[in-house]
Amino acid sequence: MVKGGNQLDRSAMHLLHRAGQCAADIFSSEARRSGLTPRQFAVLMVVAEEEGLTQTDLVDRTGIDRSTLADIVGRLLSRGLIQRRRAKEDARAYAIKLTPQGAKALREAQPGATAADTRLLAGLSPAKRQDFLDSLNLIVTTVRK
Repeated sequence: MVKGGNQLDRSAMHLLHRAGQCAADIFSSEARRSGLTPRQFAVLMVVAEEEGLTQTDLVDRTGIDRSTLADIVGRLLSRGLIQRRRAKEDARAYAIKLTPQGAKALREAQPGATAADTRLLAGLSPAKRQDFLDSLNLIVTTVRK
């Protein structure tokens, strides 16, 4: 934070937005070859961790709004990175599964995502990095209640 800066320099909402922009730019640069966006990467990560989730589950786990997630799922389907089938528990919902191509794209993007995290947090000491991540998690948890 810049001393004597404008009010935006003291706005959590603005700074989180700017940090998100920086993170997306760094990810795009570092994981360029994968062809994934940060949100597509997040969806593939969650699906890889637990296949068979519904789109509602993905909304809950990623924080991506329903309409944006529907668009992301459509794009990932068209690229052959995921498959969807009717969920056994609810025939109205779709369960999402990673394809072999999706697993490959995820593996290709992972080093870029790791490098993006490293670049994004480079200005913080290891102790401050963990405090920062803990604080972000606390913010998300508190706001979602």
